Amino acid sequence: MPRYFAANALLATGWSEQVLFDVDDAGLITAITPRAAAGDAEVLNGPVVPGMPSLHSHAFQRGMAGLTEKGGPQGDSFWSWRKLMYRFLENLRPDDVEVIATQVYIEMLRAGYTSVAEFHYLHHDAGGAPYANRAEVGERLLAAADAAGIAQTLMPVLYAHDNFGGTPPSNGQKRFINDAVGYAQIVESLRKSVAGRPARRIGIAPHSLRAVTPSQLNAAVILADSLEPGLPIHLNLAAQLKEVNDCLAWSGQRPVTWLLDHVKLDARWCVIHATQMEVGEAERLARTGAVAGLCPTTEGDLGDGFFNAVPFLRNGGRIGIGSDSHVGVDPFLELRLFEYGQRVRFERRNVLAKGIGDSLGGHLYRITAAGGAQAIGQPVGSLAVGNRADWLVLNADDAALAEQRQDGLLDAAIFGPARQPVRDVMVAGRWVVRDGLHADGAASFARYRSVMKRLLA
Repeated sequence: MPRYFAANALLATGWSEQVLFDVDDAGLITAITPRAAAGDAEVLNGPVVPGMPSLHSHAFQRGMAGLTEKGGPQGDSFWSWRKLMYRFLENLRPDDVEVIATQVYIEMLRAGYTSVAEFHYLHHDAGGAPYANRAEVGERLLAAADAAGIAQTLMPVLYAHDNFGGTPPSNGQKRFINDAVGYAQIVESLRKSVAGRPARRIGIAPHSLRAVTPSQLNAAVILADSLEPGLPIHLNLAAQLKEVNDCLAWSGQRPVTWLLDHVKLDARWCVIHATQMEVGEAERLARTGAVAGLCPTTEGDLGDGFFNAVPFLRNGGRIGIGSDSHVGVDPFLELRLFEYGQRVRFERRNVLAKGIGDSLGGHLYRITAAGGAQAIGQPVGSLAVGNRADWLVLNADDAALAEQRQDGLLDAAIFGPARQPVRDVMVAGRWVVRDGLHADGAASFARYRSVMKRLLA
């Protein structure tokens, strides 16, 4: 049984010194012994912290990063960005998706993400016809996760309409659209593909209140109930002011209020974005136990607004972070922008600190790792017996982290000028990054470059 020794480690109970970890062949932590001798264990080359889950990813959008940063018409917004995204998809093939996803998953591992919830709605070919294997692209995403070595919860998306009230889909959405039968077939096929694989899991993802009707949303929840108790359910919600106004016109209610009034939310739910949320809605959402999935680099890129974090966290709300469109592939950057957004909004510092004198970086890292673990439904997010050995060895030779200790390391990694805060990365007891490098990194980048050359020609 492999054993590892860390001079300093952030355990579920707090920071500890001279920590010995026992890890079984399944990659689970079976014993943690502080104040131990290294003995014959592998000595880790820096402080150890739990890996960060990314609870929201569209892997193919990594290929779009930087392509939409050109001046648009007055009112340039998410909705104009979305049209460009539809155009990017016109020539994207399943093998392209696998190459792009492998590349971004490797980048995520090197940055400190050890697991990812892949919110997957690219189900059909460029003409909108189902592939012979309806789960073709989902299986390509699973293959990409295998190649990179990242843990994955695959969230096939139910997408049926363009807007509230069952508006027919647009031509640009033809690759996304499924009815209930087709969607169930995709879910069942992918569920068989992840069966018996502990670092792989399936979830249910009704895309948004815009993209499904109330009856379709209810059917998706019933499907989740039929598959497994506590199966993760993810939903995009209230990211844009237009979405709020359209929901008001349809139902007379704001999106968050409508969801809270019509669906029984609980700890298996992850509500993505919710940047257009009023104080009372934030307080109500917090009390459901659902996770709020925050993607600050993407939300900043798309001009979504600021998540109403203070009342949400004050009422016990749970949060996690996602890399979403991958304009940023860095969990430390996501946390920095999350806090900085609150500072800009309230014109003061350390808005989200737990208490006077407490480490802000340490607090944010702990709560988002725990919330991310809840959202993806995997035993990660903290270093504890029974959890998976998904961890990061921090790079104490990065100038920003030099001579920092305990939570000061996380303060420096998030809010300092760290360029490479992560040295080594383990997932399920297997090293996937050593000294900042991934074994397939160079080959993956060559494949990615070739795909991008064709797509951008």
